[in-house]
Amino acid sequence: MPISTPDEEVDDEVVDKGDVPPDPKSSVAEDVIRRRGSYGRFAQRWFSRSGWTVDQRRTMGMSNSPTSTPPLAPSASQTPVVSLASLQEADESLSPASTLLPKLLRTVQILFGSSRSFYFSYDLDITRSPSDSASMASPNGSLYEQVKKTFFWNRHILQPFIDAGQDALTLPLMQGFVGQRTFVADSQPPQVDDPGTESMELKDLSPPPSAPGSPPPGTARHSLELRPTEKSYLITLISRRSTKRAGLRYLRRGIDEGGYTANFVETEQVLSSPAWDTSSPVYSFTQIRGSIPLFFTQTAYALKPVPVLQHSEDANYNAAKQHFERLSASYGTVQIVNLVEKRGVEGPIGTQYQNTMARINEGLDDKAKIPFEWFDFHHACRGMKFENVSHLLSTLKDQLETLGSTKKNNGQLVRKQQGVLRTNCMDCLDRTNVCQSSFAKHLLDLQLKEEGIDMSAQIDQETAWFNTLWADNGDAVSKQYASTSAMKGDYTRTRKRDYRGALNDLGISLTRLYTGMVNDYFSQAAIDFLLGNVSAKVFEEFEMDMMTKDPAVSVERMRERAVELCQKRVVADVNEEFHGGWVLISPNTANVLKSWPMEETVLLLTDAALYLCRFDWDLDKVSSFERVTLASITNIKIGTYITSTISQAHMNEARNVGFVVSYQPGKSDVRRRNTRTLSTKDAPKFTATGEPLPAPTGFAGLFSGANASKEPAIRKLAFKAPYADSSMPASGAGPRQTEMQIIDTICSEIERLAFERQQVKEGGERKKLVEKGDIISLDTARRSTGLLEQLGHSLKKLVWA
Repeated sequence: MPISTPDEEVDDEVVDKGDVPPDPKSSVAEDVIRRRGSYGRFAQRWFSRSGWTVDQRRTMGMSNSPTSTPPLAPSASQTPVVSLASLQEADESLSPASTLLPKLLRTVQILFGSSRSFYFSYDLDITRSPSDSASMASPNGSLYEQVKKTFFWNRHILQPFIDAGQDALTLPLMQGFVGQRTFVADSQPPQVDDPGTESMELKDLSPPPSAPGSPPPGTARHSLELRPTEKSYLITLISRRSTKRAGLRYLRRGIDEGGYTANFVETEQVLSSPAWDTSSPVYSFTQIRGSIPLFFTQTAYALKPVPVLQHSEDANYNAAKQHFERLSASYGTVQIVNLVEKRGVEGPIGTQYQNTMARINEGLDDKAKIPFEWFDFHHACRGMKFENVSHLLSTLKDQLETLGSTKKNNGQLVRKQQGVLRTNCMDCLDRTNVCQSSFAKHLLDLQLKEEGIDMSAQIDQETAWFNTLWADNGDAVSKQYASTSAMKGDYTRTRKRDYRGALNDLGISLTRLYTGMVNDYFSQAAIDFLLGNVSAKVFEEFEMDMMTKDPAVSVERMRERAVELCQKRVVADVNEEFHGGWVLISPNTANVLKSWPMEETVLLLTDAALYLCRFDWDLDKVSSFERVTLASITNIKIGTYITSTISQAHMNEARNVGFVVSYQPGKSDVRRRNTRTLSTKDAPKFTATGEPLPAPTGFAGLFSGANASKEPAIRKLAFKAPYADSSMPASGAGPRQTEMQIIDTICSEIERLAFERQQVKEGGERKKLVEKGDIISLDTARRSTGLLEQLGHSLKKLVWA
C-alpha cells in the first residue's frame, strides 16, 4: 500500500456516532479521535508544505483529490464514510472553539517548549525533597505513581496513556526552577590584608584580575588542586509550583474553597558534595510562598490596583483554616511572614489577614498556634535601603534556627526540619524573593558552620554564586506568574540598589500591566484546560466574553448558598411555605428586558409570593429585593431571550431562553433596598422594544414634576436562564436540565401556585397564565445591537484572541 507524502491530498473520514452529547470531561485524545477529520484538516493546513494550497482546493470542507480512484467495495469491517452534510455539521460543532485552536497550540508550544520552565528526571523524583527516601524512583513502580500530585503538571495530558497502561510514555513534568552552583570554602582561610587578591570561591560574575599564584578567574575550583583545608560544595535550588489554583497574576489571586492559594511555590535549598557522596552529609532547607489566604480580586487595568475582599468573614475563615491545617500536616510549625504595606491600598487586606489568623489561633493550643509577623517591606526599605531586610532577619532569627533544616548522613536521616516559613507579599514575587534569599543565606551559614566553616571569615564576601542562583530563581517564578523578570533583582544579585534598578523596575511594571491586559486571559484558559480544571467549552466561553471564569468557588455551591441566604433574609413570614429557589439572569432594573450589564439574581418562590433578590456576590449579601404576591400575577411569557449578537453562543435560540412575569402592583407588594429601607427609586416605564421610556422633558417635565410620575398599571420582571452546561466540571453524575427545561419547570410551578391564590368569578373561566412567544427574538436583537458594541467585541477579539 503506498504511503502518502506530505504534499499529497489526504481524504478525511469521520465516524458518525449519532446524537451522543459530548462528555464535559472528555480527554484531548478522545476529542481528536472522535473528530479526526476536522483535526486532520487543521493539521494538514498547518504542517503540510502545500497545506494552504490544498485548503483552497477544498469545497465545503471536503478533500479534493487531484486524481480519482475507483471506490473499493466496502466490506463489513470497514467504517462507512459520512456524507457532506454530516461533515459540515461536525465542522460547525467545532466552531467557535476550533478557531482558537491555532492560538492554543502556540500557547502550549510556548508553555512546554520555549519557556524553559518545566523539568523532569528519569532517575529522581524531583517533586520531592532529595532528603526524602520516597524521592528515589522505585524499580518496580512507575514514576508517575510516586510523584506528588500537587506538582504533577502534565497528569491530565498523560491520563489517556496512563489508562492504556503505556507507562513508558508517562514522564511527569514539574514547573518551577532548578539551579546549581559549586563553590569552595576554606575551614582555615588565610589572613590577608587585601581580600581581592585571592579568590577563595567560585564566582559567576567576572572577577577582577587575581593576584599571582591564585586560581585563574572563572575557573571551576573543583578542577584544580585544593588545599587540605579547602572543600568543594554543591548548592542546589529547586522551586516547585503547585497545580492547585495555578495561573497568572491578576486572574488567580487569594484562596479557593479547597484551601489552596494562588502562586504557591515550595522552594528547597540543598547543600551537598558535588558528587552527591552518601558518606557526605546532605542538608536541606525548605520555604514556601503563596498568596494571602483570603478571597480577593484585583483588576488588571491599573499599576497598583486595590484588593477587593470577597465573601463573608466565615467563608474566609473556613478556607484559611483549611489551608493552614494542610500546611501544618505537611511541614510542621508554620511561621507567617507578611510583607504587605500597613497603610495604603494593601492595608485593609493585611489587617483582615491578621484578624483571620487571630481567630484561627483562638481555637488552637499554645504549642499549635501560628505566629504572625507583619513586616512592612516598603516602609522599612524606603529610599532603596533594602539592606534593612536584616531587621526582619534579626526578628525571626531565633524562630528560624528553631525550625532548623533537614540533615541526612550515610543515607540515614539525622534530623528533620521542624517547620517552615510562609512568606507572602501581594504578588509573592519581588519582596518575597528578597526576604527568602536572606533567610536561605542565614541557614546556609549555619549548615556550613556545622562543617567547620565560618563564612564570615572567607576572603570573598560577595558570594556571587549564591546571589545569582537566587536571582535566577526569582526571575523564573516571576516569569511563570507575571510573565516578566522579578523586580528588585539587582539587589538580589549584587546586594546593591541604585536608580538604574529603579528604572528597570518601572519598565517591568509597565510590561506586567500590558501582559495582564492583553495576553493573560487566553493563557489562563489554556492553563486551566491543560490541567483538566475545565473542559474544551472554556474556549467557547472565552470567545463570548474574552474572559475566563475563576474556579476558586464552585458556582453551584455558591448559588446554593445564595439561595439559602436570601431565603433567610427576605422571607419574613414563617407561615409561607418555601417551594424553590433559582439563580437566573436579569436586567439591573425592573420593567426592561435588556440592560448593561445583565446580572445574576436570585428568584425565590413560596406559596404566597415570588421574590426577586439582587445579590452582592462579593460580600455574600442581599443588596435589595422585590416581593410580588402570586395573586397579582397576570401573565408569564416564555420564549427566546437573546440579549447579544456578538458571538455565536449568544445567538443560539435553543440556549438563550427566559420568561417575563407581568403583575399588577398592589399594597402587598414590597420593594426594599439593603433589606432594611424602602426603595424610593422609580423604575423606568416599559416599552414595546424592551427599552425604558425617556423621562419627560420640556413643558411636560416641568408640569409633571418628579413626584408626579405614577407607577405603571402593569409591572414586568424579566428572567433569563443561565447556560446549563459550562466548562466547569459537573458536581453531580446525573444529566443536567436544558435551559428550556429549567424555564418550563419554574414557570409551571409559579402558575400552579398562582392559581391556588387567585380567585375565579362564578361562571367565569380560568385563563392560562403561561404563554409562548419571543421575548427578544434574534432579528430584534440584531437590529438593536449597535455598531459600537460590535466594534468593541471585534477589537477585543483582535487583541485577546
